Amino acid sequence: MLESICALGLSHANIKYNSKKAALLVLDMQKYFFSIESHAFIPSAPAIISNVQSLIEAFTAQKQPIYFSRHSNNHETAGMMAVWWKELLEINSDMSSLIDEIDSTKGTIIHKERYDAFWETSLDKLLQQDHIEQVVICGVMTHLCCETTARSAFVQDYEVFFTVDGTATYSERLHMAALITLAHGFARPVLCQELLPA
Repeated sequence: MLESICALGLSHANIKYNSKKAALLVLDMQKYFFSIESHAFIPSAPAIISNVQSLIEAFTAQKQPIYFSRHSNNHETAGMMAVWWKELLEINSDMSSLIDEIDSTKGTIIHKERYDAFWETSLDKLLQQDHIEQVVICGVMTHLCCETTARSAFVQDYEVFFTVDGTATYSERLHMAALITLAHGFARPVLCQELLPA
């Protein structure tokens, strides 16, 4: 099934991955989504940790930039997210911390307050400073922050590579729907292994 999703991106085979022009976006790998004690726990999320770690190691070895998003908000910044979800994830909450398995010292942490990692953050400016033309997206959730960030990156003229087995969300249905939509108009779906050095 994962391979068939990746095949959807073959119609855009002219968009070829170039590790020297790419940055890795690791989105919201936070305890809020990975801790079984959290009501927001994503059961499939632990399965992507090793793949995300492999990508971090590869980008580190190639000296390519890595950006880790950390989502948090408060009553002043949450906007419609507070209306929609009726809950805040405040920065001083332990649940907002990145999981221990992710070494954020290998990159730069971007604090974001909405689904989109580009929205009112320094991400685009930093990518431009690094002369980045491509972004690789991994993390959670596939159909919310990952998909929204992928769409935003596309609109800002980055070539987007969206990891099929490096993203997770609450159900296979939501995961597949996001991947199919992205493959049609915004991103090339890829397996993490495809992005690792041979």
